[in-house]
Amino acid sequence: MKRKSSSGRQKIPIEKIPKKSHLQVTFSKRRSGLFKKASELCTLCGVEIAIIVFSPADKAFSFGHPEVESIIDCYQTRNSSLDSSSHQLVEAHRNANIRNLNMQLTQIINQLEMEKRQGEELDRAWKARQRQYWWEIPVNQLGLHHLQHLMFSMDDLKKNVAKYATQMFMDHTSIPPPITGLGPTGFGPPQIFADANSSAFSFRY
Repeated sequence: MKRKSSSGRQKIPIEKIPKKSHLQVTFSKRRSGLFKKASELCTLCGVEIAIIVFSPADKAFSFGHPEVESIIDCYQTRNSSLDSSSHQLVEAHRNANIRNLNMQLTQIINQLEMEKRQGEELDRAWKARQRQYWWEIPVNQLGLHHLQHLMFSMDDLKKNVAKYATQMFMDHTSIPPPITGLGPTGFGPPQIFADANSSAFSFRY
């Protein structure tokens, strides 16, 4: 089957959009992009910008840094002196905000570094505990080396228990029988005496 050839990306002609619904959607998207680029330019280069755009419905939208009014005033009055009191106030306010943001950023970075170090210390402590008390770890989490070591240890334990049990059994069976009576002197087992007139034996205590 013959593959349909693709024309690739086509360049959109720069001309007014005839359809009103498409016109409004395009305006909203491009306006947001324009204001975003202006904000990035202010942040990166420290410039002052004022933008005023009108929608197809003649609705005004503006963006200004630090303020639209102050920039328009400077432009209209052609005030070349940027050291006026109002400009100095705006500049001081902006610098204060920048310093405050930098301080907050520094605090956040320091906190992240401290938490990172604490996390590394906890991780090292946990690994050290695992190496020292590895038998407390669940069996399904042990590696091959520890499993073999555990198997050999349990085998040795089984042998030691069997040996100890055998020794206890031997010690128990070798105990002499208890004394059930006393002799004439009050100590020792009963003595056996034979009767001269008969073959019977008698016991004296």
